[in-house]
Amino acid sequence: MEEKIKEALGQIRPFLQRDGGDIEFVELTEDNIVKVKLQGHCAGCPGAQMTLRSVVERILKESYPEIKGVESV
Repeated sequence: MEEKIKEALGQIRPFLQRDGGDIEFVELTEDNIVKVKLQGHCAGCPGAQMTLRSVVERILKESYPEIKGVESV
């Protein structure tokens, strides 16, 4: 499952890199929460949480319904 999540994040990555940011997979918890680390401009961006919810979480949940959520660490 972790490899599938990393592949999905790889598809999201160019969208973030276009704005000077990036995303790194940290872990998949036992209760199916994906933990990621936002990097670059995304790390300090006021809109980062909106991007995390509206883009990253939505795409991951659509692809893998067992995922309960995405959190930034």
